[in-house]
Amino acid sequence: MRSWRRGMKEMDLILGYFADECLADLSAADLDLYERMLAENDQDLYLWVTARIGEGDGPDRGAPDLLAAMLDRVAAHAAGRFAQGR
Repeated sequence: MRSWRRGMKEMDLILGYFADECLADLSAADLDLYERMLAENDQDLYLWVTARIGEGDGPDRGAPDLLAAMLDRVAAHAAGRFAQGR
């Protein structure tokens, strides 16, 4: 539910679909990383994710190294949905 009710519509769509389609397949360690990622500010998350799919306005500054793999995973999922037009 926290993935769909973020307060920023763009992040609702990015994280909501990721959660619906991918959370069941995450390991316990990856779920912990996802929870840590959810604690971050929406505006920061949006910049970090969009920078990874080439849609962002600037470089990927400030993303915690610990979250890099999870951000890559979320960005890849979002890019796939965008490419398919879903």
